[in-house]
Amino acid sequence: MTASLLTADPTIIFRMPLKLTIPPPGSTIRYSHFDGSGDALALARLAQSAKPVAIIAASALAAQRLLEEIPFFAPELRTYLLPDWETLPYDNFSPHQDLISERLATLYQLMSGTCDILIVPVTTALYRMLPREYLAAHTFFLKRGETFDLGGLRNQMTFAGYTHVTQVLSPGEYSLRGGLVDLFPMGSPLPYRIDLLDNEIESIRTFDVDTQRSVYPVSEIRLLPAREFPFDEDGRSRFRVNFREKFEGDSSRSRIYKDISKGATPAGIEYYLPLFFSHTATLFDYLPQTMLLCLHHEIYPAAENFWRDTQSRYQLLRGDSDRPLLPPGELFVTTDAFFGALKSYPRVEIPSKPQGSSNTQNFTKSLPPLQIDRRADNPAERLASFIPEFASRYQSSGGRILLLAEGLGRRELILDHLKQYGLCPDICESYVHFLAGTGSFMLCVAPLHSGFILSAEGIAFITESELYARHLHGRRERDSRKATAVGDAMLRDLSEIKTGDPVVHEQHGIGRYLGLISMDVGEGATEFLSLEYEGGDKLYVPVSQLHLIGRYSGAAPEAAPLHKLGSGQWDKAKRKAMQQVRDTAAELLNLYAQRTARLGRAFGFKLHDYEAFVEGFGFDETPDQAAAIDAVIEDLTSGKPMDRLICGDVGFGKTEVALRAAFVAVADGTQVAVLVPTTLLAEQHFQNFSDRFSLIADEWPIKIAELSRFRSAKEQTQALTGLENGQIDIVIGTHKLIQRGLKFKNLGLVIIDEEHRFGVRQKEQLKSLRTEVDVLTLTATPIPRTLAMSLEGLRDFSVIATAPQRRLAIKTFVSRFSEGVIREACLRELKRGGQIYFLHNEVGTIQPMHDKLARLLPEAHIQIAHGQMRERELEHVMKDFYQQRSNLLLCTTIIETGIDVPTANTIIINRADRFGLAQLHQLRGRVGRSHHQAYAYLLVPEEEALGTQARKRLEAIQTMEELGAGFYLAMHDLEIRGAGEVLGESQSGEMQEIGFSLYTTMLDAAVQSLKEGKEPDMQHPLGVATEINLHVPALLPDDYCSDIHERLVLYKRMANCMHDDQLDDLQGELIDRFGLLPNPVRTLLDCHHLRIAAKPLGITRIEASIDAIQLQFIPNPPVNATKIVGLIQRSREYELSGPDRLKIRVKITEVTERVKRIKSLLNELSDKTH
Repeated sequence: MTASLLTADPTIIFRMPLKLTIPPPGSTIRYSHFDGSGDALALARLAQSAKPVAIIAASALAAQRLLEEIPFFAPELRTYLLPDWETLPYDNFSPHQDLISERLATLYQLMSGTCDILIVPVTTALYRMLPREYLAAHTFFLKRGETFDLGGLRNQMTFAGYTHVTQVLSPGEYSLRGGLVDLFPMGSPLPYRIDLLDNEIESIRTFDVDTQRSVYPVSEIRLLPAREFPFDEDGRSRFRVNFREKFEGDSSRSRIYKDISKGATPAGIEYYLPLFFSHTATLFDYLPQTMLLCLHHEIYPAAENFWRDTQSRYQLLRGDSDRPLLPPGELFVTTDAFFGALKSYPRVEIPSKPQGSSNTQNFTKSLPPLQIDRRADNPAERLASFIPEFASRYQSSGGRILLLAEGLGRRELILDHLKQYGLCPDICESYVHFLAGTGSFMLCVAPLHSGFILSAEGIAFITESELYARHLHGRRERDSRKATAVGDAMLRDLSEIKTGDPVVHEQHGIGRYLGLISMDVGEGATEFLSLEYEGGDKLYVPVSQLHLIGRYSGAAPEAAPLHKLGSGQWDKAKRKAMQQVRDTAAELLNLYAQRTARLGRAFGFKLHDYEAFVEGFGFDETPDQAAAIDAVIEDLTSGKPMDRLICGDVGFGKTEVALRAAFVAVADGTQVAVLVPTTLLAEQHFQNFSDRFSLIADEWPIKIAELSRFRSAKEQTQALTGLENGQIDIVIGTHKLIQRGLKFKNLGLVIIDEEHRFGVRQKEQLKSLRTEVDVLTLTATPIPRTLAMSLEGLRDFSVIATAPQRRLAIKTFVSRFSEGVIREACLRELKRGGQIYFLHNEVGTIQPMHDKLARLLPEAHIQIAHGQMRERELEHVMKDFYQQRSNLLLCTTIIETGIDVPTANTIIINRADRFGLAQLHQLRGRVGRSHHQAYAYLLVPEEEALGTQARKRLEAIQTMEELGAGFYLAMHDLEIRGAGEVLGESQSGEMQEIGFSLYTTMLDAAVQSLKEGKEPDMQHPLGVATEINLHVPALLPDDYCSDIHERLVLYKRMANCMHDDQLDDLQGELIDRFGLLPNPVRTLLDCHHLRIAAKPLGITRIEASIDAIQLQFIPNPPVNATKIVGLIQRSREYELSGPDRLKIRVKITEVTERVKRIKSLLNELSDKTH
């Protein structure tokens, strides 16, 4: 089959090398279509013979792909991308600082002639830009050893638009502290710290923004201007003059004009760029006249569409007198002018599809199907037959194959897999090495998106996309962490552990953790966890056995009940807990059975309709989000009633899950009720649902109603009647929805948003609904009790813990109340045109606070919002804030479940010590909803005045900065407060005794065995723990991973792996992060592979020295006894030593051989034993 795919006739093919002709100025050459990533190779070859080259791409996505791929084929060429602002024309928020920084850096390289390949999306090329002379005049250099004038620098920085702050966090900021100057230049990935000796620059070092620690020294810095327009006095006065000329009417009434006059930069000011200059430049002003242009794919329709969209946006938004708009012709180059300007340059065109009557030569071909089929007898059959076939067909010109992995870790894994399939590629370091080598089948690391055959030179490039059918390029890193969210939560328990914290050892009880120590017990150094028990006894646990250890949570760390080693106290506590676990598990199963016995509705829908609805979602789903959506749809289409909790951080796309569930329910002819805690949220959901369902209104005219205080009594009565007679499909409302006497004609699904805001009584009312209808609950921080229930499997549970791309974690600072901190925090936000929440939770003193802030921040427009205001007034304030008429909202916790304001990216919480963890997290999640860096400042009184719980909560929220922390915070809360036993009244006695995480693990195991119809094992509640000793060091050496903390986390992650695939992923991650594996790490991974294989066989210990291998079994192991007898009869190597041990007398010096021997023995024992 493969043969016919390559060519029709079996003749041997002779090829000429790939030679691309370069056109003279003013003319065009059109190449044929290139398959796969062949266009990147062609462009790299072209640039090597005719640099500099500018590639104008049809989309930002294609530009990004070429930026990743071209350097693989031509690493010596300096390739730069001119990124887009990533805002829509006339948007009223500003591009991210990093983008502006990258744009300025690229324009500077282009201007100074140090750019060999420029890649620019056509829509970006249409924007008018800052003139060359502005960029040249505002760029300056600082070198080590130069004399340095502080006053001059300050003027120069202000002139270039940099801001003075106390701590440098983002590009465009600087700070002066005595003899130290911190600078974050535009176009630089890291900030710099300059050390002065008198007035000479003694040293320049880069430093890390998060730790503020120095990283490495450099000899000079290039400082680009901080913005794409001048913001000094001259620039601002030119703006005002031009503004008055351009727009009629009283300009002093326009907010943009007022803000610029005050020295603030309003969001979206970039779309007034021409007003800052006497003339603007276009991309062509930066390109040399002889530069070769490559028009990549169909740029003409892309430019046309952009113009059409821009004009319609202009017509739509031009009526706002507060924000008058410049006509599109002044901000963008027209398509005619753009394509006219192209004509004088030499041009090359690369089409995206094969052209019908093209008489040009085809340089590339597509690959035949090569997927690896994991279920086949020979998974790599297609690849194995393709290799010799290809070699013979192209033997005169090479017939070589290059296989490309995405990273070092993936390369090693693919190599291992291929070796198992009997294929042995040679490793090469780069494309240059490949060309210099002669191997016919080689493996390399490269970011290519898809493979192709370069028929001109007889080379085939194969990427992971061809081998693994479901592979998504570049998603590996994010995916590898996807399904581990829930498991990781239990695992984090160890990542946050500090010396002195209590931990639980499954066989010895609760002790205190003293740290990681390295000891040599005669077989090379090994790392141990040192634990101290009651009475000062020490226990050393080898790192390969970390699966026996969990963090103790259930009481305050200082009050944890420590056990004495060797006293039966722990066994007694464990037995008591186990009995309770068994009873709880039986009750749980009973509940399960009742729920499963009740028949829910199995929703049916057409995939075609569903896909039409999904198209309205303009983003890529994150892996977790996709998993949650699949789980919900599976629940809905199965016959049992759904009761699922979706736990995802604020802004991670929970609403999308709800929208899709609602669609499935409505498509099957039932009604949906969406229950929310506040009126504002009801309004926002109503907007969201209406917007999404309006996109499919032609085929599905769905009627949506809202029940809340924003609706008049008449509207509400109409809605109620509509629900009863079935005219209304979706109703969104506050707790009015669960009032008595409300009837639905055919209710199929209830969606509860922000569950933690409802009280127990309302939840009970909802529970009565649960017996008949499907329930979907959304929350960012589940209350500990619901979390405990979900973890114990009473309710189904999905966690969305991966952030949408380009979202940044919220930087959180805890500090004492000080006017300086508040002023700097607010100015940092106002400077980038954003908005601020200032949370002050006492209505009585909110007015004095307003006066204080007004005095402190004369440049801010401040408004007050709290729950005691009149309905209309509150709505008015919120709408003003949403429409950016005010930029500082002084409010109470009323905003906790408020509306999303993407431009509000700083929150200041006064007296943060008075809030619970979940609440602090929820409040902090009001900011950071776009791709801007968000900041949260928690203001607290003096350290001494804080209670221990308050201090713990603040520490927790400050360390949980990463996105997706909501779920983990609830875990923390469980620990600070304890969860209480799930069903019973006895709140948390047994749980306290053995710790929360061990309790839940035991419960899971008990439920599992009861489900399988077996009695839970009272002796080994968590199954068999296998100890493995290979008599060689098995650890992460200090010189491989130097951070103790990091090592501990990695050890625990290995111990938590339950399948070989998880270990493979972890191995890939280790190689990517720390380099190729040294022997002790390989041995450690082997130990875990053996542990996974030995557990189902009931093996408790494997000893493998040079002289012999010994396996020890539990009493009555699940192994076929005849197998063991057979082994002993077959060979004299095998013997029984004692009733539960099997010994193999065999001398094996190499560890890897020993591991192979044990694996084959385990396979033999497990084979056909079930």
